[in-house]
Amino acid sequence: MVRQLKLSRTFRSIKPHSTPNPNPNPNPKIELDKLSEIESESSKVSSWCVYLIASTNPPFKTYVGVTTNFSRRLKQHNGELKGGAKASRAGRPWICACLVQGFRNQSEACEFESKWKNISRKLPRKQKSVDKKGLENKGRLLLQHRHAAMEKLMHSYDSGHIEIEWQLSYS
Repeated sequence: MVRQLKLSRTFRSIKPHSTPNPNPNPNPKIELDKLSEIESESSKVSSWCVYLIASTNPPFKTYVGVTTNFSRRLKQHNGELKGGAKASRAGRPWICACLVQGFRNQSEACEFESKWKNISRKLPRKQKSVDKKGLENKGRLLLQHRHAAMEKLMHSYDSGHIEIEWQLSYS
């Protein structure tokens, strides 16, 4: 009995299939070529991205995270699906402020996320307004702060292969 490898639609992983193959392939290299082609296609599907989301209601906040499926993750943060981070419960609903894509693997994306958060923590913040416009200004100041941290990060990061897309303006 020859075991065939099939791609699982649910988990995109290779699983053994125990039914006999009626037409055994005399050239196993062709099967391996097809297998590597399938694996490379599935790796394209799950590309890693780092994202910045911003709350639209007080308390105005920003949140940096990493995922392979941003639309699903945003629904989780907004409470539409289970699994959102505890830190993102306050300030719902959230909107996308920035997407950073093109990471080679999970490790690289997580490293970028960690550095962005670390630089944001260490970077001095501008003084917050105390007047009635203080709440409106806080959201703008938070985005400016995250943008400044990103600029500082990009000076020390090999970013030739990543793509940064800011979707919210802070001006």
